[in-house]
Amino acid sequence: MWLKAPIIETDDHGHVRGHRPGRGTPQGGVVSPLLSNLYLHWLDKRFYAADGPGQWAKARLIRYADDFVILARYQGCRLQEWVGTTVEDWMGLTLNREKTRIVEVSAAGESLDFLGYTFRYDRDLRGGPHHYLNVCASSRTLSRERARLRELTSARKSFRPLPALIGDLNRHLRGWSNYFGKGYPRKPFRVVNSYVRYRLTRLLRRRSQRPFRLPAGRSYHTHFAQMGLVYL
Repeated sequence: MWLKAPIIETDDHGHVRGHRPGRGTPQGGVVSPLLSNLYLHWLDKRFYAADGPGQWAKARLIRYADDFVILARYQGCRLQEWVGTTVEDWMGLTLNREKTRIVEVSAAGESLDFLGYTFRYDRDLRGGPHHYLNVCASSRTLSRERARLRELTSARKSFRPLPALIGDLNRHLRGWSNYFGKGYPRKPFRVVNSYVRYRLTRLLRRRSQRPFRLPAGRSYHTHFAQMGLVYL
């Protein structure tokens, strides 16, 4: 019933249309992660079996639902052929060729995006010759977060009291930072803090016919903090 349920979509002009998918699972469907784990559980099993690449290539498989990364010192043809044969021939699934690629993370300019994070090697922040593995929220993640913050602080929210609106923002920001607080989150957190302050400032200035004026000797940063805004 989940697979055959109609998909209802609304276009940019507000027109609603529905259609029934002929194959696969709906994007974001409730049953999609369950089916992914039911199928790809056997990928995990075969990967670490006695004749799998977990043994002869000393590789590691990191999987979340239908998204996975294979870590190995050497990405040879044998390993690539094993993935294609197992997933497509044995399991009857289709690899997304556009997203499937080989990345040498230690090479200059290379990076890997996985589950909203970017993994890359950067130069020592103190100017030394060493490199470190930088793990932070990806640019695509930040773009989606800005879109979500625009939605939470849109003109349609102007009727809400500012403390209540900040309370909604705090709940969202706490959840976002709990997930993306791993690694080195300082720069992404600064981007989010700056954007939240910018959106709240615009919201204050358009709430009334009279321009909003800050109390004497107070900045917007301090004003929002005193109203309870959580800064990452």
